[in-house]
Amino acid sequence: MITHIDITGVGKFSPDDSTKEYIRKSIGKLDRFTPRHARKSLRADVKVSEHGQGSGTRYQVEVVLELPEKKLTAKSTEPTELTATDETEQKLAVQLKKYKSERVLHMRDRKLLSRFKRSFSREQQ
Repeated sequence: MITHIDITGVGKFSPDDSTKEYIRKSIGKLDRFTPRHARKSLRADVKVSEHGQGSGTRYQVEVVLELPEKKLTAKSTEPTELTATDETEQKLAVQLKKYKSERVLHMRDRKLLSRFKRSFSREQQ
């Protein structure tokens, strides 16, 4: 679980306690996709803003993850703040998987070895 999560509202909007707890749980689970060496220094800054008025209200959630040597950002605008949080979580999960495969040597080599195995098996047929 990510321990350093800062949740702020932008402008006049301020998220309530249940929304903050949901954001902490969903964004906090993203540490599964980070390399072990990066988990200690991992920080998340979440900004929630409200756009529009009345029935056309949309919420924007922007998350900035600070990792060693890199910052990852994702932003989503949806009709509810919970849906926007889920969308940004999915976007960050994809980015973190790519970050992990680039940084961890044995994960990077898997793709390379699988290519050789596939080409070798094609040659033998």
